[in-house]
Amino acid sequence: MQIEKLLKQPSALPSAPKVVRKLIETFEQEDVDIMQAAMFIESDPVLTAKLLKLANSAFFGLHRSVTNARDAISVMGLIKVRALVIGAALGDSFHTVGSVNLGQFWRYSLNSANLSRYLALPIRIDENTAFTAGLIHGIGELVMHVGMPEAMIDLDRSVPMLDLKRAKAERGLFGYSYATVGAALAREWNFPKKMIDAIEHQNAPFDNDVYEPIAGVIHIASWRARAEELDFRSDNLINTYPDPIGLVLGIDPDTVVAEQIPSLTRQTEEKEEV
Repeated sequence: MQIEKLLKQPSALPSAPKVVRKLIETFEQEDVDIMQAAMFIESDPVLTAKLLKLANSAFFGLHRSVTNARDAISVMGLIKVRALVIGAALGDSFHTVGSVNLGQFWRYSLNSANLSRYLALPIRIDENTAFTAGLIHGIGELVMHVGMPEAMIDLDRSVPMLDLKRAKAERGLFGYSYATVGAALAREWNFPKKMIDAIEHQNAPFDNDVYEPIAGVIHIASWRARAEELDFRSDNLINTYPDPIGLVLGIDPDTVVAEQIPSLTRQTEEKEEV
């Protein structure tokens, strides 16, 4: 299916809920009113409940439970809470998606978000954008599964969704990948331009006219999160590490090629869906 046809399907590109639109607007604000942001979130009881369920899950390992959006922001910080609410809204939009294991997909996405922030901090890249872009970088996969389920099921059989060669396989079949489709959704929801660019160019961060370092951060973070789901060990981690991108960004490979690293939740643990 041509991408233009895919993107015109109402079920493929859902509309952003009001609370999410308001939260996305805060990305461009230098000083965000925390209390107002909490009020935005709490105006939607369903998204608030999903936020609290996820925040209190084993994935984040909080020292105490949080009971409302204001509490969550004070404990976790606005960066994570805002991204989790956006992720929860996307989770609602794609509640059942054919053959996709949504629990695994969102676990992988959360690991990618945590890793993106972990990589961004020491190289002085915007951790706010990195975390959110890392969380939603793979959402194009869900759009494609909803919009053309039969074609995607066939692809899933030959190249599983979290395979390292997935983007290449999609481009070979369709002429585009989940990155292009995810950027289209981010554009539809009015995300900041650098976040859209990061999602769109994540698979080839520096092979285009747009230089957005966050694309490189997502590339490495998602590689490591996929490697975790594929249960890679030392040799595979070293052999598949995207060294050229790491060199451009100034990332120390030792921070991501170890079998156990900070900000990576092991796949053997029980997780909650977004």
